[in-house]
Amino acid sequence: MKKLNVAIMGATGAVGREMIKVLEERSFPINKLVLLASKRSVGTKIKFNNEDLVVEELTPDSFKEIDIVLGASPNKIALEFAPYIVKAGAIFIDNSSAFRMNEDVPLVVPEINPTDAYNNKGIISNPNCSTIISLVAINAINKLSKIKAINACTYQATSGAGASGPKELVEQINALNEGKSVEAKTFTHQIAYNLIPHIGSFLDNGYTTEEMKMQNEGRKIMHLPELLVNCTCVRVPIIRSHSISLTLVTENKLQIEDVKKAISVEKGCVLYDDPSSNKYPMPLLTSDQDLVYVGRIRKDLLNENGISLFCCGDQVRKGAATNAIQIAELFVNN
Repeated sequence: MKKLNVAIMGATGAVGREMIKVLEERSFPINKLVLLASKRSVGTKIKFNNEDLVVEELTPDSFKEIDIVLGASPNKIALEFAPYIVKAGAIFIDNSSAFRMNEDVPLVVPEINPTDAYNNKGIISNPNCSTIISLVAINAINKLSKIKAINACTYQATSGAGASGPKELVEQINALNEGKSVEAKTFTHQIAYNLIPHIGSFLDNGYTTEEMKMQNEGRKIMHLPELLVNCTCVRVPIIRSHSISLTLVTENKLQIEDVKKAISVEKGCVLYDDPSSNKYPMPLLTSDQDLVYVGRIRKDLLNENGISLFCCGDQVRKGAATNAIQIAELFVNN
């Protein structure tokens, strides 16, 4: 098996560090791993395969002899350094949203559209975390009958906002328990003991940028250009793992048992559905692992072609780091 030279751009952030962890767990065939970050992080040591790797400064010359660059940096950095990565001949697998809707950039979930990855011009995009979790959960249903519409509500963990999210949640809980006032910095309002129905920037249609990603990205990944998605995104006071409530409308009427059977054998999924014994997906079950748990599967009461379900997945892993590395694995033998 050929070993590859891999660089992680944004290696000291939450997703970057998770990428390092997942590369080791999955025994990715690495010849050399280069950790890149801003000047202020230079010199930081991060352990990989029992070896301390030293973080280097990200510069336009960082990509010589690199085969794959895993991007865990904001849009601005991705846009700035993508030309240098492509010029160096590496494949840039980018976790930001900078290139997701570019026509010549594949948007890939390996369980769903792996072959799209090969039609790249040096850049491949990792989808939004909630989009990945949702589409992995419903891909088996789409194989039974094409999905025409989705009504989605996401319940997104504080870690989806980066390392500062969980920190703010814990600080606010501690402050309130001590009778102190709290300050919202990462989120628009107090997140402790609260829900915030606002993730992303509001658009003219009343939806947010985060909410529109489910439709825009879903159409591209699933090759369903007419897919309609109505989505509401909510930040919830938990540490990790996103949850999504989904109601789908399919072209043909499906039987619940057929749906459950299809999900039970689908790649990347766990059928976790037995309400009689209180068995259903929850964030605590799905954190720190890579599978999407699917349960509460039932007929929609408003549409005879509708199916409702609830799914959970770790947004730092399958929703970001692991999905990117699964894309990289497509190129190990190609």
